[in-house]
Amino acid sequence: MRPFDPRVLRVVPSTRAPVATLGLVGVGQGVATIGTAFALAALVVAVVRGDPLLEPAAWTGALFALRAALAALSETIAARAGVLVATHLREQLLAAWSTRTADERPSRDTALTLATQGTSAVEPYIAKYLPALISAAVVPPLAITCLFVVDWPSAVVVVLTVWLLPLFAALIGATTQEDTERRWGALTDLSGHFLDVMRGLPMLVGYGRAERQIEVIGTVSQRHRRATMRTLRLAFMSAAALELLATISVAIVAVVVGLRLTTGSMELLVGLTAILLAPEAYWPIRRVGTEFHSAADGAAALEDVLAELVTPAASSVPHPVDGATVRLRGVGYAYPGTERRVLEDIDLIAGPGLTVITGPSGCGKTTLLEVLAGVRRPDSGEVRCPESHLVTQRPFLGAGTLRANLTIGGPSESHDVWQALRAVGLDGAVAALPDGLDSPIGDDGFGLSAGQRARLVLARALLSTAPVVLLDEPTAHVDPDSATTIGATITQLARTRTVIAVSHQRDLVARADHEVALGEPVVSR
Repeated sequence: MRPFDPRVLRVVPSTRAPVATLGLVGVGQGVATIGTAFALAALVVAVVRGDPLLEPAAWTGALFALRAALAALSETIAARAGVLVATHLREQLLAAWSTRTADERPSRDTALTLATQGTSAVEPYIAKYLPALISAAVVPPLAITCLFVVDWPSAVVVVLTVWLLPLFAALIGATTQEDTERRWGALTDLSGHFLDVMRGLPMLVGYGRAERQIEVIGTVSQRHRRATMRTLRLAFMSAAALELLATISVAIVAVVVGLRLTTGSMELLVGLTAILLAPEAYWPIRRVGTEFHSAADGAAALEDVLAELVTPAASSVPHPVDGATVRLRGVGYAYPGTERRVLEDIDLIAGPGLTVITGPSGCGKTTLLEVLAGVRRPDSGEVRCPESHLVTQRPFLGAGTLRANLTIGGPSESHDVWQALRAVGLDGAVAALPDGLDSPIGDDGFGLSAGQRARLVLARALLSTAPVVLLDEPTAHVDPDSATTIGATITQLARTRTVIAVSHQRDLVARADHEVALGEPVVSR
């Protein structure tokens, strides 16, 4: 993990202004800190000697007030920058994944963790760690330079010891990286498994296996807890080590200054200034070590997020063509990391009408639809497909209103929406709801039956303007009445568009204009 990855400035241009402002404020804080040491030393000497206190007291108060103002400004800018960077990274991450095929995107568990906890963990990295890093780059050099001007023997002591702090911090950081990556992996496992359990909870309850998942989630959670505790133990131990090292170094300077003061070889003003300047050469580096542990997750996540954003997506979408005719020539595909080719030398021409793809489970029917939709990139061959609308076996239905789910990517006029609902036989059920189209549904269509969900996404396909509609098992897992209604709607849709459906249901196959059995010749009707 790098102390600071400059790629974030290139990938998220909106962070340049806050980071530059933090740098300027950091320089101002460094100057104010050094000035405070001089002013405070002058004030103490004035008190000891009985000199007038107005001028040194005024300077000391003004510099303390300036430091407080700059600290407040730095905290405000850093907090806003943290939220800004996290938000923009999340938006760009989702936008980048939306332009890639399923093979080019990370696994679902990794994507879930990066887009949620990952981008959120970047906030403390930007808001806490980055200002500390800027202070460590500005204050120690200024303090050592001033020490050389004021009292070079004290500066030599600081120079001989200050390098030990970044050395120890680097060694500790290398160890922390391994623990952080281990904890990050445990968090990814926990997030992915919890998501799977929540999405499959109705089925688990139906089969009486929900209670078993309590033990499984507990096991995964314990693994994450142990990894977290290892990281925290290392953080506390390293913070104590850096604190001890800095304290001993400052004590050496104080002892040297004290001995010289007792022998009369040093003036009181010089000695007090050296003692006040010495800690300023150590504490910013110590603070970096402390803040690094609290932002270690953000540093690891930022590295993974930037790696995703700077990786160019391969050309993955089918060649755009006009009309409504789909053409495949010599298409082949194998899943990444496997040698078995799911599709091999597939040729297909499909125009307006209903084409049904059949074949045994695992022969590549769903994969073929994903290749047509541009979700997956074929290894060989050519795909020419106009704009398409894909309805998967588990289509997206988000938490929101029926209207919001129906009008994704389609018209929002109520007349068109009701016409689509009428075509799929849902108009009566929706009209009977208290809020009609504005009635809420839960995530994944919670609150709707399987047949209602299938007909709702089919109505969404009717509302789309895509000339090609791709359907994956549209009549599976629904009751016979819903299957009949869906089949009739698909037949009507195929009169004006190219509809390619994957199905095992003979009723839908009987409605087809063309049947394509994978591995067998095309059968025309």
